[in-house]
Amino acid sequence: MSLSRRKVLAGGIAAAGLGATGYLTMGSAEAASPPGDVVGKISVGYQGWFACPGDGAPINQWWHWSRNGGQPPSPSNTTIVSWPDMREFTRGYTTAYGNLGNGQPARLFSSYDQQTVDTHFKWMQQYGVDTAALQRFNPFGGEGPTRDAMTAKVRQAAEATGRKFYIMYDVTSWTNMQSELKTDWTTKMSAYTSSPSYARQNGKPVVCIWGFGFNDPGRPFAPAPCLEVVNWFKNQGCYVIGGVPTYWRTGVNDSRAGFGDVYRAFNMISPWMVGRTGDLAGLDSFYTNVNTPDQAECNARGIDYQPCVMPGDLSAGARHHGDFYWRHIYNMTRLGAQGLYVSMFDEFNEGNQIAKTAENASMQPVNFGFRALDEDGVACSSDYYLRITADGGRMFKGQAALTATRPTQPVAGGPTTPPSGGIGLRSRANNQLVSLRADGVLIASGGAGERFDQVDLGGGNVALRARSNSRYVCAENAGAANLVANRTAVGGWETFRLIRNSNGTVSFQATVNSRYVCA
Repeated sequence: MSLSRRKVLAGGIAAAGLGATGYLTMGSAEAASPPGDVVGKISVGYQGWFACPGDGAPINQWWHWSRNGGQPPSPSNTTIVSWPDMREFTRGYTTAYGNLGNGQPARLFSSYDQQTVDTHFKWMQQYGVDTAALQRFNPFGGEGPTRDAMTAKVRQAAEATGRKFYIMYDVTSWTNMQSELKTDWTTKMSAYTSSPSYARQNGKPVVCIWGFGFNDPGRPFAPAPCLEVVNWFKNQGCYVIGGVPTYWRTGVNDSRAGFGDVYRAFNMISPWMVGRTGDLAGLDSFYTNVNTPDQAECNARGIDYQPCVMPGDLSAGARHHGDFYWRHIYNMTRLGAQGLYVSMFDEFNEGNQIAKTAENASMQPVNFGFRALDEDGVACSSDYYLRITADGGRMFKGQAALTATRPTQPVAGGPTTPPSGGIGLRSRANNQLVSLRADGVLIASGGAGERFDQVDLGGGNVALRARSNSRYVCAENAGAANLVANRTAVGGWETFRLIRNSNGTVSFQATVNSRYVCA
């Protein structure tokens, strides 16, 4: 829905509100490094850890699909909490689930099939993902040969699609990590840095080490061996990213004490966020109380900051049909972060995937028991979270305007951006254009007039964003005070119904009190 460039405003007071006026800090952070393959880029975590009997993988089991990998996934033997959209894979493996809601057999993909990896990287190319962080757990056990083969498959797909990739070591339960990390790098993984698709930052090959300092039994390492490993990789000429606890800076909660020197030895800090919050208020709280001081600390110490952003756990109902993911990207963009790390691309067994996912019950087994993308009643196309990633990436890179309101429609084909030229509002009461006073109050008093972006909120509702200050129009004090353009996000006080009058004019009705905006 769009207005012509000049339309009529039937009013001038209204309602408002999400609280105190926010502030924009986009681009305010001083990057320690210039743009490269991780700075200024959208990176995704890529597990590549699904296998099926018959796919040729050395592990020869339902790897990460079943609790008992020797038996096919079923309602009583599963790790899956989200079902993939299988329509673009040339090969699938039949499970012990019932048929899909559309009657087709319930099949799953194997990451070991090159076509699967090629398809995933094609999606990365199509939806603006720059770099994939290939997860690498302890390769000295039974998983090792399969993980070795997956690295080669990722290299092939990255080179074919022009994507970048880097090795991301996860030290969870890796008892001999201090020596074996070095052995694995020197004898196997360092060879991949010769690929034109291996990620580089500041001219150096990128390596990430995830898990140092976490306060849990799976990562019991002391600070000294961890610091030695970080410095060893730096001495190999690598740019080293640290996948660190959320509270790395203060050394509390999920972080062990005494790891300050380890954290600050990394070239880039990427704090974990999965499981930390599941609602918008939580994301905003982390932005204010954790991310903002994190960014300041990194700026002061010349460390690049790559916060984790997440679509939300679909199985827990945390996605809010895309608003959760968009808010996370928006918050980290206005923060001025050096890069974004999306967790994760393909994590169907933890519900955090952005890869194409079952849209509704017709695309998942009848006895699956978990949510599809339409879980809260909003129909979403299977690529919805990839499309949000694409739009969020453009915003992060400054190729699209900074906006707290998600521009991506749940179903492809809907309007995704406001009119390029904006709209003007003219009051029929005095035939004057609406402009902004210095304090942001809207007034129909003539002059050049303000330009607004009309943001379609769905269901006949809209928001208005002033071009001059990028703030949303708010019906201040629930409609008891003047309309004012001072909000950085859309809530009830910033939501209006667009009423098209029979004489070709329009009116705005504030949803907060159902009263019409009046000049």
